[in-house]
Amino acid sequence: MFRMGMGLAAAVMLVLSACAQAPETGRSQLILVSDDQMNQAGAQAYRQVLSQEGVSSDRALQQRVATVGSRIARVSGIENARWEFVVIQDSTPNAFALPGGKVAVNSGMFKVVQNDDQLATVLGHEIAHVAARHGAERASQQMVQQGGLQALGLATGDPMLVQLAAAAITVGLTLPYSRTQESEADEIGLMYMARAGYDPRQAIVFWQNMEKAGGGGGIGFLSTHPSDQTRIQRLQALMPKAMAAYRAAGGSGS
Repeated sequence: MFRMGMGLAAAVMLVLSACAQAPETGRSQLILVSDDQMNQAGAQAYRQVLSQEGVSSDRALQQRVATVGSRIARVSGIENARWEFVVIQDSTPNAFALPGGKVAVNSGMFKVVQNDDQLATVLGHEIAHVAARHGAERASQQMVQQGGLQALGLATGDPMLVQLAAAAITVGLTLPYSRTQESEADEIGLMYMARAGYDPRQAIVFWQNMEKAGGGGGIGFLSTHPSDQTRIQRLQALMPKAMAAYRAAGGSGS
């Protein structure tokens, strides 16, 4: 009983010490996985995806994504990311981000994206997932849901890196984010693109384009996402704040 009590106490202490806050929104998060572990897992998963899917040979698209992504990353305030931006040869309008700053956009996304401001909507959203540590939060939720209290053996010094890294890879590649995280990424990404000098009003146009393209029908980029109309309404409510940031960055418009 004493040893069980000590283990429970250690688990409680770890949970209490694992409380974090998302940027911009201040939402409370439970994160049980370290950034180093998630970054290692993200890099490994990124290499796997590139080897399986293939990189687009369109140099103009590659440069465009790298330029817009780097500009947004600079205003995100993330200090420990090693940013990489790539276009994957895939006709599905999709994009994803992995912990550590690995961001990919499918070539099919350019059937929907009409300009760099709309591309900034996509990249701002994905960079926001990294900034808010959504991958680590999702991995932590999975650990708890799957009886992950055993993984809290970290508090007692048990070597759990392999288990945690495997969980992080699974989350990064296959498990969808929650609607809360998706809405949060929309909000954070909107502010990032505005601060980087991209017109936040184009975020609404982008989602209207996605709706017209039938984007709500199961595209990976929209898994568990709010409906197009719901997110458009929320973006409209956030627009005064985003426009103020855009004007402060040198943009124009009322």
